[in-house]
Amino acid sequence: MSKPRVAVYKMSSCAGCQLEILNLEPILLDLLGTVELSYFVMARRENEPGPYDIGLVEGAITCGEEIERLKKARQECHLLVALGSCACYGGLPSIKNWQPQRVVESRVYDNLAAIHSTTAYGIDYYVPVDAYLKGCPVSREELLDFIKSTLLGVRPYLRPHSVCVECKLHENVCLFVTDGAICLGPVTTAGCGALCPSRGKPCDGCRGPANDANTVSLAQTMVSYGLHHSDIARYFRKFAGMTPEFSKGAEAV
Repeated sequence: MSKPRVAVYKMSSCAGCQLEILNLEPILLDLLGTVELSYFVMARRENEPGPYDIGLVEGAITCGEEIERLKKARQECHLLVALGSCACYGGLPSIKNWQPQRVVESRVYDNLAAIHSTTAYGIDYYVPVDAYLKGCPVSREELLDFIKSTLLGVRPYLRPHSVCVECKLHENVCLFVTDGAICLGPVTTAGCGALCPSRGKPCDGCRGPANDANTVSLAQTMVSYGLHHSDIARYFRKFAGMTPEFSKGAEAV
């Protein structure tokens, strides 16, 4: 029986989520015993053409060339997975969406004639997506669980609740209540193991909105902590500002 063929695509991103695949060092050889990484430009000199069983897409879509590559990836792959916050929501590249396009481009490039950038979106703005692996970068454990579940033909357990739940399970002191630190944990999807709060750093919301996230209430709490509207908007727009839930938070006050 042939092994499932996996393709890894890169769009506009820092490549950190692809690197997390290679960072599975202790079990990487075991993983390669169960799947074939057929297309992975970061890791292979020569890549094989599709079709593929699983396609992992890292990065936001920010130009026409990426739209065409994404549509081709969708045609090539049986399952298409958004890998990381950029592919899920637009991620950090989507910060530019709230400023005039040419103003943003002029801060980076001298010659704008060759630039054909567009509004940054997650990949499901253009093609259907079968699963979302969130985070900046993506959680290695969640990525591995997803691959194992797919190989076993069972539904992967992707957590719907908030980071606060994981924080409580780790018996962390609440940075928001105790230290007055602005934390997006109450409205952010769990699955990272409360990685940042467990190390004394408030949650930045890189995994996007949890189910039933009350971002309006959180924004009002931020006001009571003395934050200006522009600061609150930046908190919600840092990683997932294009989602309806975080947009409500950014515009609530």
